[in-house]
Amino acid sequence: MTSSSSPAGARADVELEVGGMTCASCAMRIEKKLNRLEGVSATVNYATEKARVSLPDGMDVHAVIAEVEKTGYTAVLPQPAEPAVADSGDPELKGLRNRLIGSVLLSVPVIVLAMVPALQFTYWQWLSLTLAAPVVVWGAWPFHKAALTNARHGAATMDTLVSLGTLAAFAWSLYALFFGTAGMPGMTHGFSFTVAPTDGAGNIYLEVASGVTMFVLAGRYFEKRSKRQAGAALRALLDLGAKDVGVIRDGHEVRVPIDSVKVGDEFVVRPGEKVATDGVVIEGASAIDMSLLTGESVPVEVTEGDPVTGATVNAGGRLLVRATRVGADTQLAQMARLVEDAQSGKADVQRLADRISGVFVPIVLGIALLTLAGWLLTGHPAAAAFTAAVAVLIIACPCALGLATPTALLVGTGRGAQLGILIKGPEVLESTRTVDTIVLDKTGTVTTGKMSLVDVITTAEVSEDELLRLAGTVENASEHPIAQAIARAAIDRVGPLPTPDSFSNIEGRGVQGTVGKHLVLVGRDSLLHDWSLPLPPALAQAKTAAEAAGQTVVCVAWDGAARGLLVVADAIKPTSAEAVAAFKQLGLTPILLTGDNTVVARQVAQQAGIDQVIAEVLPKDKAEIIAGLQADGKIVAMVGDGVNDAAALATADLGLAMGTGTDVAIEAADITLVRGDLRAAADAVRLARRTLATIKGNLFWAFAYNVAALPLAAFGLLNPMIAGAAMAFSSVFVVSNSLRLRGFRARISAPTPTTARSRTLQSA
Repeated sequence: MTSSSSPAGARADVELEVGGMTCASCAMRIEKKLNRLEGVSATVNYATEKARVSLPDGMDVHAVIAEVEKTGYTAVLPQPAEPAVADSGDPELKGLRNRLIGSVLLSVPVIVLAMVPALQFTYWQWLSLTLAAPVVVWGAWPFHKAALTNARHGAATMDTLVSLGTLAAFAWSLYALFFGTAGMPGMTHGFSFTVAPTDGAGNIYLEVASGVTMFVLAGRYFEKRSKRQAGAALRALLDLGAKDVGVIRDGHEVRVPIDSVKVGDEFVVRPGEKVATDGVVIEGASAIDMSLLTGESVPVEVTEGDPVTGATVNAGGRLLVRATRVGADTQLAQMARLVEDAQSGKADVQRLADRISGVFVPIVLGIALLTLAGWLLTGHPAAAAFTAAVAVLIIACPCALGLATPTALLVGTGRGAQLGILIKGPEVLESTRTVDTIVLDKTGTVTTGKMSLVDVITTAEVSEDELLRLAGTVENASEHPIAQAIARAAIDRVGPLPTPDSFSNIEGRGVQGTVGKHLVLVGRDSLLHDWSLPLPPALAQAKTAAEAAGQTVVCVAWDGAARGLLVVADAIKPTSAEAVAAFKQLGLTPILLTGDNTVVARQVAQQAGIDQVIAEVLPKDKAEIIAGLQADGKIVAMVGDGVNDAAALATADLGLAMGTGTDVAIEAADITLVRGDLRAAADAVRLARRTLATIKGNLFWAFAYNVAALPLAAFGLLNPMIAGAAMAFSSVFVVSNSLRLRGFRARISAPTPTTARSRTLQSA
């Protein structure tokens, strides 16, 4: 709990974990109930299952928890994470899985017996009752419980419809078996397509009761399993930090847990290690890879007096750092809060079936009551009136509705998985329909995210292969990321490299070494100036042009003269331009958003075909940029791959994470693209839109069946075989319509590989 420091009108903010919610209307009811408390301001999020409550000074949080429990739900203060138990499992999820498995095993024989008359042996109906009873009572208990909770608050949802329909079907089957003729030996469900009044005493609907329970349980289980990942982004983000650190105590280095570091402590960061916490370099010089946190593709050179950020990686020499911020004050912790705030602030998207059933359920209940009253008032026997009223509830039971969302979602997401597109849940699909703007991170999304050699420029008397061989040999002995990029390119071009006869690193300027008879210098132009080796005018002009394009230029000299330039950059992916063109075809406006400098960003945007660029954006500002676009009326999709993108991905109406990126970005996003191919983002939008259209079509036909059959039931003309056949056809249609998604094809052609250019300049 955090309290404001103001003495007058002080308030305390708490976060509660809320349990028992089954739809967005549950969250709204809790929120309304809490906001009625004097001085309390609350927001409840169904997606994250959390409530944020602002309390007046002196109010006990347990009073708020008690109020939530009075409403029929549970609320607890969040417990600190136990690192030793990373994933102990979710009891609610396990319970749903057990109910689903049990319901499938018991329901399938009931459905087969009811739909295949040839299998209906003597007393088959009693076997069906034995199998269906546990499904309706135990399997469907979550729906019955939710329906009771909703009823106490005067609300109706999908749970209400499922509970009423299954109980009505089961109750009437019991009546027909024990008090009617359905329990007689030799009873069968034959096919008769006549419409005639019936008292229902010879008909059972056990396949309806058990089948609906099984299908809706399947949908609820897969939804719960995807929602369980909601908090994984924060765990993954905090896991990026160092676990222990070498702190200087009494003149000696001691390894201690990261939690033991205090402001002012001095700690060592060796090459390849993560910086333990935010601090200032007090000794040493190195290159720091900050791409995870800032998106900056070029490692940042640091020396004494320069700040460093926790969780970044030391790519060069040994550093001694003094801690300036620890724990919750570090930039990493602040980014974790950004992700949490963005996820919690996301607008709730109510399930389509819930929205429709919220209107449909009261109408069905009204029709059932009117049917009962109408038959009684017109002088018909009570048995006939009750038969017609119950028939209304049975025919309204959403068998096809229970299939509509989960089947389309499972087929659509299954096809997506085959294509490397992972869709988290049904809430994601609605966003894709209205998205009009797609914001693209640069590093690792539009570009490769790794430094690579893009140009080789030599003087007339030197060949490209010779330049690469000598420079690559020296650079191969260095750990610097730019040096490694040059070494990789040299190996690719000229083959295995020899070991230099001597090697030394010149801090902040480059490297030098002896290769055969040559003393080779590779680094900044200042290194060459130290040896009185100026660049020829032609090379100097090429260097200026490359740097103006935002590229990094490495100078190479040997035997007393400058010989050429190696141009290194974060190269654009060969498929990015095609992907941007696909976004435009889908009606999306692409925007490049990056923490890199404006020159580099515009160069990349031009190559990719992007017209709008927002550059030099700090990680904490990316989410604000997305929110600003949303405030301007844009429906925004965001594609990213780094930790610095996590909050923006969570803030966007639709977040797409590159699967080649960090776990934090993947968990914060709505859709994960397994491949590092940006074209998959366009395919993801197409697939999500197609899946949503299929769900809507399924819902339409599921309810169309109910609406068409309701009048027959109300007038007592509901022949159970026609109802059974129509319900089966409705379910088969929904499944068949969903299976059409298996034919979805990705629009991906073979990419054109990119290679480094080579140029030979005439020396002036």
